[in-house]
Order: sequence, then C-alpha cells, then structure tokens
Amino acid sequence: MAHYWLMKSEPDVYGWDDLVSEGEGVWDGVRNHRAKNNLAAMEVGDQAFFYHSNIGLEIVGVMEVSEAGLSDPTDESGKWAAVKVRPLRKLPRPVTLKTIKADERLKDCELVKYSRLSVAQITPGEWKIILALAGE
Repeated sequence: MAHYWLMKSEPDVYGWDDLVSEGEGVWDGVRNHRAKNNLAAMEVGDQAFFYHSNIGLEIVGVMEVSEAGLSDPTDESGKWAAVKVRPLRKLPRPVTLKTIKADERLKDCELVKYSRLSVAQITPGEWKIILALAGE
C-alpha cells in the first residue's frame, strides 16, 4: 500500500522548478527526529506533495519517491535520512496553508498540527481532499 507525504522546501533555496529542471533530486538536510522517521518510512513509489515554505506557503506539485532508505549525504554522523524524489505533475492551482487551515476536514493534518515539521505524513483521505482543493 502506497503512503502519502508532504515535504517542505523554501522555494528560494530549492523550489518546484528546481526539481523539475533536475528531473530527480535528493531530499536531504532534515534535522528533526519526527521528519527523519517519516523519511525513513518512505518507500519507492510513495507520493508526496511539494510544499513551498516561508515564501508562498502552498502546495504546488506532486512528486514520487524514486529511491528510499538513503543516508543524508550532508550528514557526516550518518544518523539522518534522505530519499530521492522525482516530479510527477504541477497542481492545476496551488493549495495554500490558509485554505488547508480553513478546511475543517484537514484539522488533524500533520501540516496543521505540527506546523514546523518539514516532512509530514498525509492520510489517503487528506490526500484526496487536497487534490480536490487543487482542482484535480
């Protein structure tokens, strides 16, 4: 069974367009234990929302885990996790954090409950709701 995720990046550091131009990218630099556990739980084929943090505060695209179980190449200690992802599609319209917070059905979403979490789990129900909000 596939799992769903939300992964945050600052668009001025590494945005959706950067991932699209690269074709595949390493999701690294995560230094939060819950986020690390989420990265470690990912499997090839899982899908994730690409969320622009700090600037935009919105979900802009869908990506797929292309390689799982990696050690973070930016971590010399070897205790932090990473994955490789590839872009699948840009959403027809971005879904803002404000929209997500205003939707009562998403009140328990990790994005809302743990606002500083950079890699969050998304339930299948939340995934469908967010895709609908995006116009899919």
